[in-house]
Amino acid sequence: MDTVADMPSLTLGSKTARLPIVQGGMAVRISMAPLAAAVARAGGVGLIAGSGLGVEELRREMRAARESTDGIVGVNIMVAVRAFKELVNAAIEGGADVLVCGAGFSRDVFGWGADAGVPVVPIVGSARVAVLAERFGAAAVVVEGVEAGGHLGTERPMLDLLPEIVDAVSIPVLGAGGVVTGADIKRTLDAGAAGVQIGSRFAATEESSAPLAFKELYVSATDEDIVLVKSPVGLPGRAIRNPFSRRIDVGDHPEIERCISCLKKCGQDYCIMERLVMSQAGDVEDGLVFAGSSAARIHDIPTVAELMSRLEHEWCEAEERGV
Repeated sequence: MDTVADMPSLTLGSKTARLPIVQGGMAVRISMAPLAAAVARAGGVGLIAGSGLGVEELRREMRAARESTDGIVGVNIMVAVRAFKELVNAAIEGGADVLVCGAGFSRDVFGWGADAGVPVVPIVGSARVAVLAERFGAAAVVVEGVEAGGHLGTERPMLDLLPEIVDAVSIPVLGAGGVVTGADIKRTLDAGAAGVQIGSRFAATEESSAPLAFKELYVSATDEDIVLVKSPVGLPGRAIRNPFSRRIDVGDHPEIERCISCLKKCGQDYCIMERLVMSQAGDVEDGLVFAGSSAARIHDIPTVAELMSRLEHEWCEAEERGV
């Protein structure tokens, strides 16, 4: 069908994306330059996941993305990682248009971003933290609900949290968690969001750096396959059930053979970095496969261009129907 209406744009700092879609930064090495650049070329905001990368590796990824697009490309970095400051600096030096930070809260990053002229967008799970972020200079906030994949900071659904945070701050608010279709985008925008952040749907695209076995696990997942696991980060994580998640369920934690001290604080039940790297390398039985609740609604592996066009068309259809 022809597009009959235009989705609203999204402004973060001095940059405006044609579409109000931010691609989530999924570690380790799932959201890399090919995915981020493809999303940026299609009119959204592409994010490279910096967590789990070395400083030089992140710089290389930023350069590769910059060579592929003049669209908006940023970096997502977990505050919980020990090399947080070094990775933020590498992202800025590499030309990141935006910094998205989750799994913790850093006051310092707002100053680093301001000094470099790079907008900072923290991921929040409450109105209190959103207000604090705005006070420190956040350009926007991402409200991540319990439906999201990876580490979770709340037990509340995104559409439950969203109105409270929209009312509490004057900066743009992005909704994240459970967004997989254009109709989901419309519902989120209708609830007051300026845009959405989508992770899992982009993990199962051709440009995602996840291996085919990882993507196929998404495509075949049912609602019963999406589970919560205990993470040594200190937050629950949402993942796809596999032999490794079953081991965690019963407390059969694999021995840590070599700790690289990647996290500021770690419960050391198991090495989460090792298990995320394993899944990205194709071992989806003994690796940890993070995914949002929306993974059960993913049934194909399109290109990013195809997906972004689909999301626009679905949004237009929902707009026409008024739903």
